[in-house]
Amino acid sequence: MMMMKPQLQKPLSSSARSSPLLPPKPGSSAILSSPFFLNILPARGHTKHYLSKKYNRIRASSEVKAATATNTGVDKTDTAVTVKAVVTVQETAANILSTLSLTAPLDTLTDFAGKTFLLELVSAQLDPRTGLEKETIKGYAHKVNQKETIVTYESVLTIPAGFGDIGAVQVENEHHKEAYIKSIEITGFPNATSVSVPCNSWTHSKYDNKQKRIFFTNKSYLPSETPSGIKRLREEELQLKRGNGEGERKASERIYDYDTYNDLGDPDSKDELARPVLGGKDHPYPRRCRTGRPRTKKDPLSEARSSSVYVPRDEAFAELKQLTFSAKALKSVLHALLPQLEITLVDPELGFPYFTAIDSLFNEGVTLPKPTASGFFQSIIPRLVKAISDGQDDLLLFETPEILDRDKFSWFRDEEFSRQTLAGLNPYSIELVTEWPLKSKLDPEIYGPAKSLITTELVEKEIRGFMTVNEALKRKKLFILDYHDLLMPYVNKVREVEGTTLYGSRTLFFLNENGTLRPVAIELTRPPIGDKPQWKEVFTPTWDATGCWLWRLAKAHVCAHDSGYHQLVIHWLRTHCCTEPYIIAANRQLSAMHPIYRLLHPHFRYTMEINALARESLINAGGIIEACFSPAKYSIELSSAAYDQLWRFDMEALPSDLIRRGMAVEDPTAEHGVRLTIEDYPFANDGLILWDAIKEWVGDYVNHYYPDPTLVESDNELQAWWTDVRTKGHADKKDEPWWPVLKTPEDLIHTLTTIIWVTAGHHAAVNFGQYMYAGYFPNRPTIARSNMPTEDPNDDLFKIFLKKPEAALLRCFPSQIQATKVMAVLDVLSNHSPDEEYIGGNVESSWAENPVINAAFERFNGNLKKLEGIIDERNTNMKLKNRVGAGVVPYELLKPFSESGVTGKGVPNSISI
Repeated sequence: MMMMKPQLQKPLSSSARSSPLLPPKPGSSAILSSPFFLNILPARGHTKHYLSKKYNRIRASSEVKAATATNTGVDKTDTAVTVKAVVTVQETAANILSTLSLTAPLDTLTDFAGKTFLLELVSAQLDPRTGLEKETIKGYAHKVNQKETIVTYESVLTIPAGFGDIGAVQVENEHHKEAYIKSIEITGFPNATSVSVPCNSWTHSKYDNKQKRIFFTNKSYLPSETPSGIKRLREEELQLKRGNGEGERKASERIYDYDTYNDLGDPDSKDELARPVLGGKDHPYPRRCRTGRPRTKKDPLSEARSSSVYVPRDEAFAELKQLTFSAKALKSVLHALLPQLEITLVDPELGFPYFTAIDSLFNEGVTLPKPTASGFFQSIIPRLVKAISDGQDDLLLFETPEILDRDKFSWFRDEEFSRQTLAGLNPYSIELVTEWPLKSKLDPEIYGPAKSLITTELVEKEIRGFMTVNEALKRKKLFILDYHDLLMPYVNKVREVEGTTLYGSRTLFFLNENGTLRPVAIELTRPPIGDKPQWKEVFTPTWDATGCWLWRLAKAHVCAHDSGYHQLVIHWLRTHCCTEPYIIAANRQLSAMHPIYRLLHPHFRYTMEINALARESLINAGGIIEACFSPAKYSIELSSAAYDQLWRFDMEALPSDLIRRGMAVEDPTAEHGVRLTIEDYPFANDGLILWDAIKEWVGDYVNHYYPDPTLVESDNELQAWWTDVRTKGHADKKDEPWWPVLKTPEDLIHTLTTIIWVTAGHHAAVNFGQYMYAGYFPNRPTIARSNMPTEDPNDDLFKIFLKKPEAALLRCFPSQIQATKVMAVLDVLSNHSPDEEYIGGNVESSWAENPVINAAFERFNGNLKKLEGIIDERNTNMKLKNRVGAGVVPYELLKPFSESGVTGKGVPNSISI
């Protein structure tokens, strides 16, 4: 080391930069003699010695770029072309923090040497002389520019004549930290063309993994059309992403594999937090991504929980400050805000004493103890948490939901209760009544008499002689929300959980001449319990005080049932949960250069990460769903029962779903191929236009890549993907006869349209209106905490009800802690991030590269803009009473585009929150 000091103290050579405080040019031999580098060296001698050795190795292998340009196996007299490769890197928060790490000086040295990334250009063709892959063209990329968080690196490479088209680029990251590479652009070809390599992926450090990253160019290829020079890399990349199904996964890995939902419980923490494994014969369920965590001590079938949940590296949320608003806010609400609420609202059973106390959440707020980090809440969830002027505390102050802002008493009215079944948060449950009398399919020996108490006489009395029940059935006038058979098996079990109750329920509606629905009757049923027989009662809109209040209480119970079914089945199960197998299978079986992978990839963005977050804090044992929704600890088990009984892939397409529920019939002469049973059905009216637009776009795309119908059946990657989805991702339903078979382009178009609809239209319709409709919880209470007063008219509850019915209703509603927790979570879940990618908004680079696909996408974008105009026009048409009226919230949930924030509109590409 003593011999190095004079060298370090030498002045800069004339070829160096003029300022002694600036680093020398990348690749310069004066690196270690620079005072700049001397300033960044740690004081410890052994570190300097290590850097010196590293420098000598770099010098010994100097100018790899030049060496590899002549080491191509091509005669030097051949004509070569010099090109420039520009690597665009997105700087992340983690990268910035890593500048403080012990390895930061080593990475700085690597940058100064001009060797941040080693690039290898791969020829798309084999060597015609040997039949082997051509030798790659290697070169280091060095940093040339940084604008805010975008950093560019360049490499100059010489490509020999006869090298052929570039098919892929292999990248070795020479840093000790991972890097997020957005793209690689190669320019300088004689015909002025360029080669684009979309990356949008994390590239691990070579010190963590010796395997080079493989990135393919923009050109998409079916497996049978893959250029010979990159066939091996195509299969190698897929093998790497499949893994071997062993070991615990590391955060930096990109391995996709399947597992059951065996990580929701936490039996090692508390016995009461044990939960059954979902997935398998007893509790059929879709599969989730395997993490490989160890098993719990008390239950060898369950996976131990940890502070984080593995998802493949490219599935994780972006780390940039502006790109993660929703994700960070949700984590902050779950892990910081909610614990503060529990400290503030000590009594978990405390309800709201009067309705003005509910109103105070929007005009006075809840005072919170100030967190240790000053301004913490204001920085992450500024919409909800305000700073109190004296600076001592924070204030949780909820924004007024639009439904409350437009009409404070809309939740109280029957017409709004009915309207929301067609244009509210859950438009997926309303069904046409096709069988009469109503009858349960459950075992009467266990659950009591199967026949409903909603009789013909009762219905005809309520519809006041307009028509007979038989005529109403024939004219398709009777509709139902039927939660009877699904909920009944859980009623007695849920009632054992303190602070909640449950019924099986049926709610009957009559279709008026003006296209609106009128509620006719609500039936609540409790199965036999102990020595008590089955209890059931029918409630109707009446004109006496007692009957009116009982009707309001019955509606509160139905709303709680609908809220739970919406959140657990319509939202979580049918979008988030059932989509994860499509994502895992696509990454295991479809190459990144496969056109179908590139079509689907935007619709899978962030879904696995938000699902992992849900398993961590929302649907887990003791999480928000169990604590605040009616099925309580049986919530996710109930979604398994719904999956077993109700879920079919072939019914997830919007037209098929409408037909199954009797809300539409096939009609080739109708505009969308179906005729709606209720003409003014806002969700279906807008949804069918969006469905058709998606199907046209997918049809143009598929028909371009599969001009010969036989190509679909012969596409081994495509068939392997669909087999993976069916036999592994949805293994409990693998033998069902209704799975589509991919034989023709038409089969493929319908299957892909269904998946894209679920991730985009279906999810948007049931997610982004959550705060708008449920932010004022009396409109959609998530839980009913007390029984109907008439179930046991001898107890004190009935006396309280008669004396003060308003108090009985408030007691039935969620507690203060339940309501505020749900409101805070729903606010964040309803929020669009600033980086939201809306359907049809941005063209993917691989689509833009192909003129035919680019033109098809422009048509798709144009159709979505037309849909926006149609929705705007419909929301001014006073004839459409289910979406327009005094105090009515316009139906905009399927309006494709939106600004960021809680807007009640906008259809993102993917399930990203």
